[in-house]
Amino acid sequence: MKARFRLLSLAFVTFLMAATVSVASAQQAGQPPRPSTDFELEQNYPNPFNPETRVPFVLGEGLFQSGQPVRVTIRIYNILSQLVASPTALGHVEGEGVAVDNLEYGSPGRYEAYWDGHDRSGAQVASGVYFVQITVNGRSQIKRMLVAK
Repeated sequence: MKARFRLLSLAFVTFLMAATVSVASAQQAGQPPRPSTDFELEQNYPNPFNPETRVPFVLGEGLFQSGQPVRVTIRIYNILSQLVASPTALGHVEGEGVAVDNLEYGSPGRYEAYWDGHDRSGAQVASGVYFVQITVNGRSQIKRMLVAK
């Protein structure tokens, strides 16, 4: 069981690294990144950070053409692909501090989530590489971030 978990974790990390490298290579070669998906996960700031960070994201107009709200989930994973935390929404209509976990957004714009650097049990996370994943209506994007102490 442990060997299978390690293999799955390694595969997940390899996928994340390959995705990061392919986008960076395309940008360095002067090619535009892959076409817009009507949403974008921007790089967290500050990065590296200790102990807290903000995670900006953009929801484009194309997502709202049907008139339906958009469902957004943001999760933080460690390098073993274990769920560490769900950041909280900033400036959301439901109020500050609501977890961005299947949260509805009703209009396009630039939004932010906040992570205080604590895991789901309330403990401060260790220094290292973490991944932030946004899922919008079932489609995902991932960025790498660094906790430095």
